[in-house]
Amino acid sequence: MRTIRRGGDLGAERPTTTLSRVGIPAWVWFVVTVAAGIAGAAMLLRDRARLTSRNRERRRWAALRGWQFADTDLALPTQWSGGAIAFHGAGARDLLAADVVAGSTFTADGRRRVYVFDLDIGGRTAAVIAAVQCRRALPTLVELWLSSAPFQREHMPELLGPVGQRYAFVADLTAAHGLVTTELTEATEEIGADIAVTWIENGWVLAAAAPHATPSRLERLLRGIGEIADVLDPFDAETDPVGDHEPSGRHGERQSEPHD
Repeated sequence: MRTIRRGGDLGAERPTTTLSRVGIPAWVWFVVTVAAGIAGAAMLLRDRARLTSRNRERRRWAALRGWQFADTDLALPTQWSGGAIAFHGAGARDLLAADVVAGSTFTADGRRRVYVFDLDIGGRTAAVIAAVQCRRALPTLVELWLSSAPFQREHMPELLGPVGQRYAFVADLTAAHGLVTTELTEATEEIGADIAVTWIENGWVLAAAAPHATPSRLERLLRGIGEIADVLDPFDAETDPVGDHEPSGRHGERQSEPHD
């Protein structure tokens, strides 16, 4: 409030200004700070409990299957740069594989090496990646995205066209025509509408499941992408008998016998 007093002589009071102030008691700020701290701690504890529960669940699953388990692996996700890894941030410094399961399983055409891991970016699980290895390198990257899934990124492969309920994006159109067959389309349809993308890269068939995917869902997903691997890379019983070349681990160690 501004109050001005006027006088007729030099001794009159000068104009003065008075501001009304609204103060908040210090105890209110203290209560707000404490409440915010408690809420933040509760969220951290909840997230920690959920992550710990998932870690135990994944570890038990690996043990039941006779597979290997690792808490983290920095190098594993760098083997690929397409599909969900490209979408969520290939090359990111804080990208790692968490709750990693490694082993081998049987498909219709024989035993294949598999990985399952959380794609962790800066402490956040972006997706769960399942991967099944082919016996030979495939000629080009092929990404199969659901039309309803967000898949646009700065550097996309070329659009090949629809493949069943998905759109195919490829690095080499000519090479991809030999891979995208009726059999591949039928196998892809069995993956499930909850899987945003499955892709073929560097001799692997991969797919991205939701972060909360359970071991039972991941089992079905491995079977699904295993069928795709069988379509792309069938075994020749004469030149490559089943079991003669058991897949080894990433560092060359033999995998334990799975309990199918």
